[in-house]
Amino acid sequence: MAERRRLRRAGGAVIAACVGLVGVSGCAQGEGGSADARAGGDAVEVLHQAADALVSAGSSKARTSMEMATGGTRVTIRGEGVYDYRVRMGQLKVLLPQDPAGQSEHRPITELLAPGALFMKNRGAGVPADKWVRVDTGTLTDGNLVTGGVTDPFLAAEVLRGARTATYVGRTEVAGAAVRHYRGVADLRVAAQGASAANKGPLAAAAKGFATARVPFDVYLDDDGRIRKVRHRFSFVNGQQKGTVAVASTTLLYDFGVATDVRLPKDQDIYAGKIAEG
Repeated sequence: MAERRRLRRAGGAVIAACVGLVGVSGCAQGEGGSADARAGGDAVEVLHQAADALVSAGSSKARTSMEMATGGTRVTIRGEGVYDYRVRMGQLKVLLPQDPAGQSEHRPITELLAPGALFMKNRGAGVPADKWVRVDTGTLTDGNLVTGGVTDPFLAAEVLRGARTATYVGRTEVAGAAVRHYRGVADLRVAAQGASAANKGPLAAAAKGFATARVPFDVYLDDDGRIRKVRHRFSFVNGQQKGTVAVASTTLLYDFGVATDVRLPKDQDIYAGKIAEG
C-alpha cells in the first residue's frame, strides 16, 4: 500500500506542480459530395477505427497541449515528441508553465510512454537529475490521460472507441492537411471494453476516477482515417482544493512514418528512493 501511494504521488508530479503554481470544453454538414455523406452517416464507426489507422501508419510526431482550469485560473502544459503505434511507445519533452510571478523556469521533463508505465526524467522534488521515475499507470485513477501533463497519443485514440454519439461537421484543414471534422461524446467505460489489452485497465480506471465517464471530443481525420488532431475535455476532482478541475487535452499528429528510437531506461537508471511531495 505504501508503495502504491508513493507511485501515485510520483505520477501526479506534473499535475501537482501545475496545480500548486495556481493554488491549486449538432453542426451542419459541409459540402464534399458522396464521400462526405458516407462519412456523416458512419461517423461513430469511422471513429471506432481511428486507433487502428494509427497502427497502420506506424509512427508519427506529436505535439500536445493540456489546459487546466480551476478557481478561475488557467494553466497550460505543452509537449512535443514522437510515438510508435506498433509498439505503443513514445517519447516527449514536456514544458511546465512559469510560476505566476514569472521568476523561475522549469526544466523540461522527458517522458517515456510505454504499455503500463510512465517514465519521467528531470522530475525534480528530490530525484537526481540523471535518474528516471517509473510510474505504474495501473495505479493512476485517471488512467494516465492527465497525470503526465500529456495524453498518451494512442490512448487518446482509443478513447474514441467509446464514441456513443458523433456528428460529421465538415471538411477543413489542419496544419495544411485536408481533414474531416467530427464532434461527439465518448464513454470511457465503453472505450475500455473495445481497447487494446494494454489500455483496457487505464481506461477503466479513468471511467471510475474522473468526475464523469463522458468525454466530449472534437477530432480531425485525414482521408486515410488517421487522427491529425483530437481534443478531449476531461473533468476530475482536485483533492487538494476539493473542486472540479476542467481539463482540455489536445493532441496534434503529423509526419507519419517518421523514424523513432524510443528506448526504456535501464534498471540502474530508475530512481528507487523516496520521492518528495509537491
